[in-house]
Amino acid sequence: MSPEPSSESPADRFAELLALSRAGKRLPVEQWHPGHCGHSDMRIAADGTWFHAGSPIGRRELVKLFSSILRREPDGSHVLVTPAEKLDIDVEDAPFVAVEADCEGEGQARRILFRLNTDDVIACGPDHRLDVRVAADGTPRPYLHVRGGLMALVNRPSFYALADLALAEGAQPPGLWSGGAFFPFMQGSDDAA
Repeated sequence: MSPEPSSESPADRFAELLALSRAGKRLPVEQWHPGHCGHSDMRIAADGTWFHAGSPIGRRELVKLFSSILRREPDGSHVLVTPAEKLDIDVEDAPFVAVEADCEGEGQARRILFRLNTDDVIACGPDHRLDVRVAADGTPRPYLHVRGGLMALVNRPSFYALADLALAEGAQPPGLWSGGAFFPFMQGSDDAA
């Protein structure tokens, strides 16, 4: 179902988007191109906490709804978009955080599943690549491609567990297979084997 602009009230459109989000439907944000309406007065902190007007958003369901209408623009900025409006949102690092990682299988047959702070589950693979960057202080910064240029920062406990597995397997360069692709854990390594 692709909601289209209509004569419904904003509250009716919001209720429709909420129902789609609750049903686990991916909203077609890339197909919505309303005029820019300003800033949302929202930001996503580096730890994944969502804020509105300086206060944390406490309702998890509301965060999940907002995350479902989040889009990254070609210029790298982030917006919340509906069929009727587009609002800027500040993102300090990545808009999502991968809070858990679980592996199925071994070696080249492995599949790594990540659970995001929004409860979405993403299977790492060619369409959802793991990209390990190195911060200015030399620490690894692992990111998972979620959708449409949106990224999830993989939390340290999850990444360290995956790094331990990679080191135990002895791959050179260190890294892991998932979904038929190899993801090196060192900057400057080949993207795939």
